[in-house]
Amino acid sequence: MHRKELNDRSPLRVLEQSMHGGLGLGKLGVVIARHGVGKTAFLVGVALDDLMRGKNVLHVTLDQPLEKVVAFYDDIFQDLAHSQELEDVWQARLDCERNRRIQCSRAVNFSPAKLKEIVNFWKETDNFEPTAIILEGFPFASSSDEDLAKLREIASEFHCELWMSAVTTRSAERNSRGVPEPIARLEGSVDVILTMAHDGNAVHVGLHKDHENTDVSELKLALDPTTMLLMAETTPG
Repeated sequence: MHRKELNDRSPLRVLEQSMHGGLGLGKLGVVIARHGVGKTAFLVGVALDDLMRGKNVLHVTLDQPLEKVVAFYDDIFQDLAHSQELEDVWQARLDCERNRRIQCSRAVNFSPAKLKEIVNFWKETDNFEPTAIILEGFPFASSSDEDLAKLREIASEFHCELWMSAVTTRSAERNSRGVPEPIARLEGSVDVILTMAHDGNAVHVGLHKDHENTDVSELKLALDPTTMLLMAETTPG
């Protein structure tokens, strides 16, 4: 299978259709789940979809070592290439590695200003401008709507999408949309909100906020807990 065909058939096209076209430049998207459910795998899947289309991705992690993040990219790419019988695998892998940058930073005192500093560093030293930024481990529990407004300004200034992850707990309170804390109180400052939950067979991805649309679609998307690949769910019957 050629790269273009792989992208055209990607389960992420299901996500884009459900979200009336996708996240969008200058917008913030958050995926929420408990520890160990698959947030990193989901975000790496989003990143690889962009990378396979020749787009630049900056992955910033505050809670994982560099080696672990790189291993996620390597493993998920390998499983994706194998399952789809991707042609020219080594060139595709090389292109993906050339188009990505991975940065580890300390969670302590991390702020939107620090993220802007990181983006500027890669732009000035490596002429690298991301189309998408992945930010893992941002301290939502201690953040405000003002902090998220500053993140939105960064996404807008650098003309990129900003995908983030947030950790929740089983006992976390939820609002009327089913959005759990720590994002529920910040919902108005986020454009797209997804949740992930494991039912014993697969990790189901739910769409809870789609920009300002009131007709939020039911999302038929899941994560295979064995391969960590995204897959479109089929309706029984």
